[in-house]
Amino acid sequence: MPPSKLNILDAADRQTTDVFDPHIAGDVNDSQVKVAKFGEMFEWHSHRDEDEGFLVLRGRIAIDFRDGTVELAEGDFLVVPRTVEHRPRSLTEQPVVLMFEPATTLNTDHAVSSLTVNELKRLKPAMQ
Repeated sequence: MPPSKLNILDAADRQTTDVFDPHIAGDVNDSQVKVAKFGEMFEWHSHRDEDEGFLVLRGRIAIDFRDGTVELAEGDFLVVPRTVEHRPRSLTEQPVVLMFEPATTLNTDHAVSSLTVNELKRLKPAMQ
């Protein structure tokens, strides 16, 4: 039996209700593809040991850096190198963003806060 396909936008719309609550879309080797709806503003953080990739599927976001801001629209991709402090935020209402990072990466890295998600949910394909 072949693997099940997943329409990420449909699954995100059906299964995610909170902003900055990443869900696992799939596993690729030792990494995960995670999807989240972004809210007004996340907190400043960095990832000590891993890079983080962002791909905007719907809407627009900004990623603030201490020395400037990068705006991303649908289809735009950006890699934030390890140790670089950043703060994602939405520019449109609940944009949907894919994140690419090692499976062990916490969304706030070692800075535990009310936004930290320790147990990620997994997106499920629609029933055929």
